[in-house]
Amino acid sequence: MFVLSIIACRMFEDEIVFMIEKYGSIAKLIIIDDENSASIAGKLDKCGYNYEFIPLEKVQEYIADTPADSTIVIIHMLELALHAVPENLRRTVYEKIEQMSIYSQAVLLFYGLCGNVLGKVEKEMSKCSCPIYILKEENGEIVDDCIGAVLGGRAAYLDKLKSFKGVGTFFMTPMWAANWKEMIRSAGITNDPDNTKMAKYVFDYAGYKKVAKLKTGLNYELGFDSMVEEFAKTFDFEIIEMDASLELIEKCFYNALGSGKEST
Repeated sequence: MFVLSIIACRMFEDEIVFMIEKYGSIAKLIIIDDENSASIAGKLDKCGYNYEFIPLEKVQEYIADTPADSTIVIIHMLELALHAVPENLRRTVYEKIEQMSIYSQAVLLFYGLCGNVLGKVEKEMSKCSCPIYILKEENGEIVDDCIGAVLGGRAAYLDKLKSFKGVGTFFMTPMWAANWKEMIRSAGITNDPDNTKMAKYVFDYAGYKKVAKLKTGLNYELGFDSMVEEFAKTFDFEIIEMDASLELIEKCFYNALGSGKEST
């Protein structure tokens, strides 16, 4: 029995659903049953993918009778608001690793550095009973964040930023577009996510004038185009389109599976 536990920021919902759909060979897919799981569960429902809702404290008992040659994937989504207080994010992720590593053969974090909060997670959690993985580039560097992950890493990220010649640009994946109010609140731009006047003041002061719509090829979050258009209209931003890729995330996923199985 191979158990891969995924601990993830909700910003990676779409990418995780895509990986689950593509991999396919999962005997049991378990979604940790809490207030952060409804959205990813709804997307899996639309794909016709079967899963079980299990409370975190009951997972070990639930998987005990799984056949030895089976692959189990357990997904624990964490709330976006954790980004508002870096120490809360670090503490929560570390606690979940400790809880889930007990019955896992690998734990994969769908996170980046997130302000360097998780930069030492592999070293600091090395005493766990299984390997801990986090999204990394080919050179072994941890990606900066969810945007860097789909742009291909830090160098590609910086190249994109440089191409704007100093003009502030807001990058948006479909999940970012769907949750931008919550994310600007978590970033400390405004305490009230509906206070777009304050957010516009901050964006103007910081020199933001564009929003980059990242084309990941994923359509689990409906209305991406209209959500980006609404955001751009709210803040008087120019919309530009930019290609994105799931290659980095896919390699990290298959590496964490660690079972010798290759993508089909």
